[in-house]
Amino acid sequence: MKSLHTIQIYLFFFILVFISCKEKRDSDVDTSKIDLSIKIERFDQDFSQLDSTKVLEQNAAWQQKYGQFYIDFVQLMLHAGNPDNSVQVKKNLETIARQPDFQALKAEVQHVFPDLKEQEQGLTDAFKRIKYYFPTIQVPRMVSFYSGFEVQTPIGEDYMGIGLDMFLGANAKFYPSLVSTVPRYISRRFTPENIVPRITESFVRQELYPQPNGDVNTLQHMIYHGKVLYAMDIFMPEVADSLKIGYSTEQILWAQAYEKDIWSWFLQEDLLYNTDYLRIQKYFAEAPFTPELGEHNESAPKLGSYIGWQIVSRYMDKHPDMSLPELFAIEDAQLILNDAKYKGKR
Repeated sequence: MKSLHTIQIYLFFFILVFISCKEKRDSDVDTSKIDLSIKIERFDQDFSQLDSTKVLEQNAAWQQKYGQFYIDFVQLMLHAGNPDNSVQVKKNLETIARQPDFQALKAEVQHVFPDLKEQEQGLTDAFKRIKYYFPTIQVPRMVSFYSGFEVQTPIGEDYMGIGLDMFLGANAKFYPSLVSTVPRYISRRFTPENIVPRITESFVRQELYPQPNGDVNTLQHMIYHGKVLYAMDIFMPEVADSLKIGYSTEQILWAQAYEKDIWSWFLQEDLLYNTDYLRIQKYFAEAPFTPELGEHNESAPKLGSYIGWQIVSRYMDKHPDMSLPELFAIEDAQLILNDAKYKGKR
């Protein structure tokens, strides 16, 4: 394969970045008759009132108000014990309330998110589209919280959580100290505009369309991730492609510029039908770049997902009357590739 040279980012490339979304799909879908308005429950604001002199009263009130979310929050996110164990919870919550780090984090969350109106509107729009294609799905309650950077978008029995401490902005003062567990190439995406894409993606992957256990080779993984990203195109037609897949400006431009070369490389390396998980997972996992491609670590990561996205998009271009549930129902990844006639460019 020919060398992938460092991409030269000229001014006109930057003009492309925020219009880098592929042509809008189904932008004329009428969701006006779908009765849905998402309201994010602000547990983060309730928790900010944690008072070391009233812990037991607050613990009981929050358990009553937030149900399973609060149980999971205390046990699995704070690691503070069972909310029903009053002695244990009292001790641990009192300790948290007195921590300077807790005070600093709650102040920053409130500063960045005095309200969540923009996120509520974005989620309402996305989930209306989800309901349009999947009328029987149950929209979970949305609960915002912060837990000391434990988890970003947990899904529980009847809720989806929004860890606001993991959406404070790429330059938030807390993130540099987390680099041993949360590398900067990940925390750069901890921005408010990532809330709607990450919640939507988590819902698709975990609730709407979990990956089939039978997916073992690279092509099958490609098509699965491609379907997820195509669904995000449908559910969030106004959101930039870079936000959907989690790329930086430079990475989305690099992937677009070298798409044909990337595809040729997958073919030349005989990767499509490779089932060695340790080999292929790096083309779908979070990373700062793809080590085997590019000359100065400028390549985009998750190139298997990116190429899968292009294949599925091309396939759907050829089947404009196919619904999203019908697409999800296709189990044969090879069929989609063959029918798409993908040659490295949509």
